Amino acid sequence: MAAEQNKREEFLKSDVFKRNAFQLIYKMLEMTTETREDTSELVDEILHSIFFLGRINKPAFSPRELLDNDDEILEYLKEVHPEPFRWCSSRLPRRSPFSCVLDMVVSLKGQENEDVIRTTLQEIIHELMENAPKKLLFSTTLCVSRVHKHKDWVRHYGVSMSTTGRPAGQILVAASCLSFWNEYVADAVMSYYPQKRRKEYFNGTIQLPSGASCEAFNIRGGEKIKPCLSCKNLFGLDTTETQCWPYGNCAEVESLSNLLREEEEARERVRRTGNWNEENREKVRREVSRHLMNLLKNTDGFAWDENYYTPQRARPEMEMMMKG
Repeated sequence: MAAEQNKREEFLKSDVFKRNAFQLIYKMLEMTTETREDTSELVDEILHSIFFLGRINKPAFSPRELLDNDDEILEYLKEVHPEPFRWCSSRLPRRSPFSCVLDMVVSLKGQENEDVIRTTLQEIIHELMENAPKKLLFSTTLCVSRVHKHKDWVRHYGVSMSTTGRPAGQILVAASCLSFWNEYVADAVMSYYPQKRRKEYFNGTIQLPSGASCEAFNIRGGEKIKPCLSCKNLFGLDTTETQCWPYGNCAEVESLSNLLREEEEARERVRRTGNWNEENREKVRREVSRHLMNLLKNTDGFAWDENYYTPQRARPEMEMMMKG
């Protein structure tokens, strides 16, 4: 009876994975036609990220299966975005799928329209969870980091890691540390990753500059969420929470990475709080890289060529076809 129940749960989980993958891809295609900017790179990136996660899923899914075996959409995407199909079995994504959704929503609504962004993300998640209350391929938490600039507040957004379980979450945290997140944020995360205890030889944790704020929200319900103990340890955020989530999974990480990448003045005022030097930084990067390689050894259907996927814009004529 227990084996039968587990088999049914795995089937339902697989069914939700495919359903959510298709819905997210379709939603991204829909939103990219509504933006004035060229957001085809974000569509390209989410395709690769989802196809990669499908490859390492158990059971594994091909791009065709994740596109609901729809030949018309499959052929269209192969023509407009051929690279995700080519590299999903050998190159790692730099971040999880819902981060691409977030960037598309911010591009569509404008970074200053925080309430509209939060509402739009909430609507997308409600659609994903309709008749399928499983957290697969979407984030539960949004973080907004703000800094005062030119007499106004500039906002930078981030979402929690949109993967469920190992090894997918740990793979994407490592990939983000090594290839995507701002170095201050990556160093802080690598001080603990993959364990929940800080490395003795390296402390890259930071203190945010004065004037920068960081606030997290539950996307579905809209309520504020206090920083967890992990975020306090990494960034010195004030909290009374004792829950310590896996390092790198929280929305604060991506949000602060985006802020420090884009805001030079704030970046220059970041203060490292522990023992740190270039030699130890290279050592911790090698350690994270080795852990990543070990994780990938246990994935079927994926053979890493040690490159990260670079999102591609659609060709101009294809972009016209998408918009038209």
